[in-house]
Amino acid sequence: MNFSEQLRQEVDTIWEASFYHPFVTGIADGSLSLESFRYYVLQDSYYLSHFARVQAYGAAKAPDLHTTARMAVHAQGTAEAELKLHAHFSKQLGITEAEREEFKPAPTAYAYTSHLYRAAFAGHIGDIIAALLPCYWLYDEIGQRLKGNTPEEPIYQEWIAAYGGEWFHEKVMEQIQRIDEIAKQVTDSDLERMTQHFIISSQYEYSFWEMAYRMEDWPIKQKVNSLLIADLE
Repeated sequence: MNFSEQLRQEVDTIWEASFYHPFVTGIADGSLSLESFRYYVLQDSYYLSHFARVQAYGAAKAPDLHTTARMAVHAQGTAEAELKLHAHFSKQLGITEAEREEFKPAPTAYAYTSHLYRAAFAGHIGDIIAALLPCYWLYDEIGQRLKGNTPEEPIYQEWIAAYGGEWFHEKVMEQIQRIDEIAKQVTDSDLERMTQHFIISSQYEYSFWEMAYRMEDWPIKQKVNSLLIADLE
């Protein structure tokens, strides 16, 4: 059994929960509120901006120039394709530039990206791909599952088409193959750590749906008067 197959088995229960989360099923049947999807677009744009940076960091940590080049292509693809899609969604949903400037990530989005950076800065290329891969792979499986769905909301149709498309599927399969190649060259201790990164990211993927569905916010809102801050300085 390939390492990627072992990883997939490890997270099967978590991914099944994602497949049937009301955010995902709501996209499939069109019942998800646009308010929740609008919230998701803002949070996911934040997440993807950091996802691309971690991909680029993977390029810098790669042991060979071919992997460096390919990870750089993936980072560019995130910036040009996925973030472009989110920019399109933002326009359709009326998200303003002012909203983007004032945006603050929700606890789950902040924690998930922090997890990616920790894997990147403390580990090697295998750790980075293991932490990134659930986002690729889970979205691909969801996209393939939802391909036959035709929700009335056009934005949801576009979302399904993007993640059920061949271009995205090819990128996912490339990274699955890459992690299997890396797994043959590292220690058992490395494999155990990579597995934990993969499991944690899978948990965060589920939490991301939940965050968007419930429009999560920080538990305590803190508003500090700017004059008070000036006095303290």
